[in-house]
Amino acid sequence: MRKFALLAFVSALAPQVVTADVVRHSSVPQTYRGTWAPSAGSCENTDKSAIVLSAKAYKGPEGSCAVISISKTPGQHGSVYSARLDCSSPEVGAQKKTIVNLIVRPDSATQISVGPSFNSLTVYQRCSANQPSAKQ
Repeated sequence: MRKFALLAFVSALAPQVVTADVVRHSSVPQTYRGTWAPSAGSCENTDKSAIVLSAKAYKGPEGSCAVISISKTPGQHGSVYSARLDCSSPEVGAQKKTIVNLIVRPDSATQISVGPSFNSLTVYQRCSANQPSAKQ
């Protein structure tokens, strides 16, 4: 009887634990739009390591990309965004396009972590102080 009660309890909780609140968007949120760089020096010199996020585009070391979709998932320090991008590499040209995934995670009001996976996130800081805060 105890095994049945435990199994019923676990079965009732399992669907709630597994489901995630993923919200789909068609553009980059306003708070993340702008120029981001690994350091202040990269902002001033418009270094190639800087990235630019706009509503429907990403430009950075991987090339120029169009936003296909954005998924928003709750995270410990704010919403984590996963972008699916259609990119053309600067070396190859516009003929060769690839699909790239990009994670954007807030770290603070002026810093985000960006990368293709959670194991390879790079910290970026906002280049312009007059842009909106990244923390939501």
